[in-house]
Amino acid sequence: MSGVYARRIAVLTASAALAGTSVLLTAPTAQAAPPTPVSAATARTYLGQLTEQAEGSSTGYSREQFPHWSTQSGACNTREVVLKRDGTNVQQDAACAAVSGKWYSEYDGATWSAASDVDIDHMVPLAEAWRSGASGWTTAQRQSFANDLTRPQLIAVTDNVNQSKSDQDPAEWLPPRTAYRCVYARMWVDVKHYWKLTVNAAEKTALQGVLNNC
Repeated sequence: MSGVYARRIAVLTASAALAGTSVLLTAPTAQAAPPTPVSAATARTYLGQLTEQAEGSSTGYSREQFPHWSTQSGACNTREVVLKRDGTNVQQDAACAAVSGKWYSEYDGATWSAASDVDIDHMVPLAEAWRSGASGWTTAQRQSFANDLTRPQLIAVTDNVNQSKSDQDPAEWLPPRTAYRCVYARMWVDVKHYWKLTVNAAEKTALQGVLNNC
């Protein structure tokens, strides 16, 4: 009887383990995304705290003023970290390059399976930051801004959509996917508030309009 009992326990244990494996295999995965921005209410408060003034000059600006895609760990730079974070089932090679995976672009709703189709967008573009106060920063501060993984400043999106955005602010460009505009405005204000960047009048009005409808 003890042998039968032992076998029965073994079968039950194996069945439980198999059931647990099934749950793990079918459980939904968390949606990959940048850090969650402040709420719409907090963003409205932050927007009111930002200094409003006309944009400064682009004189002296270049992307080299903002050293970006810094090494984060081992062979992984900021771009590869964001590709891994914002994608699903991302596989990387020994050099940390993403060789497979899927990326959903919040800006336009497209899904991509090649990292080459994806850009890492600076939520507040580098040139926009330059004109909004970053021209007076040290190179080290600009490097921290360009590689900021703590705030919602970096996001993986469709490359040509990112290129259409260029260095425009929300008065000039918003994501074509309207469902994401509230989050986009919250992210923009969150980043500008943390980095103490200014807003111009048209930019502030556009952000107020979006946030008031969140």
